[in-house]
Amino acid sequence: MNEDQLKNIIEAALMVSDKPMSINCLLELFQKDVEEIKREEIMAAIQRLQDDYQSRGIELAKVANGYRIQSRAEYADWINRLFDEKPPRYSRALLETLAIIAYRQPLTRAEIEDIRGVSVSTNIIKTLQEREWIRVVGHKDLPGKPELLATTKEFLDYFNLKTLSELPTLAELKELNQLNPDLFASLDSTPDFAAEGQLVTDVDESEDEGDADNDGFLNEGKVVPFSNA
Repeated sequence: MNEDQLKNIIEAALMVSDKPMSINCLLELFQKDVEEIKREEIMAAIQRLQDDYQSRGIELAKVANGYRIQSRAEYADWINRLFDEKPPRYSRALLETLAIIAYRQPLTRAEIEDIRGVSVSTNIIKTLQEREWIRVVGHKDLPGKPELLATTKEFLDYFNLKTLSELPTLAELKELNQLNPDLFASLDSTPDFAAEGQLVTDVDESEDEGDADNDGFLNEGKVVPFSNA
């Protein structure tokens, strides 16, 4: 198999896949072939595709779960016009809860409430879990063994991040829809990513409408995967 054939197969697979594909997933495409395809060849083909897309409206992006072909962020306004259905909007309370988990993970629901200064609705936790943005990664050694919550690879994928270290700074986050400024006084200036690898890979297995108002909502926004556009 020549380089162009390999590149075209990988491009076609990424184009039709509804989720990011890792190098191992791409290698599995060639398991039944007589000619062995090596990891280095897959990586080289991906690099060639990325080079091909440099001046295009699409890009081959690396996210937490692998690689995907997607529209470029600068064209989101036009791509969004293809969809009649408006994207979901999330309450300020939900976004603040997600921000706390992202920057202070792993932590318990009680610790989230201590930072926010108010109780956290069960619906908020449920919504974040249903979106697969957070999950239980363990239990704290306290009476009742409260669950420890952390973000997931799906969270990183959705927000077009490869690792937690790519999260925006708290200064940038403060500008996001004018979230509660008192919240950020309770957060460290630097996220605690000491156990980042564990938080996003190990398996341990309706929003709070009372806090929702026109100023407290943020339109959901992301880069559109090309296969779904």
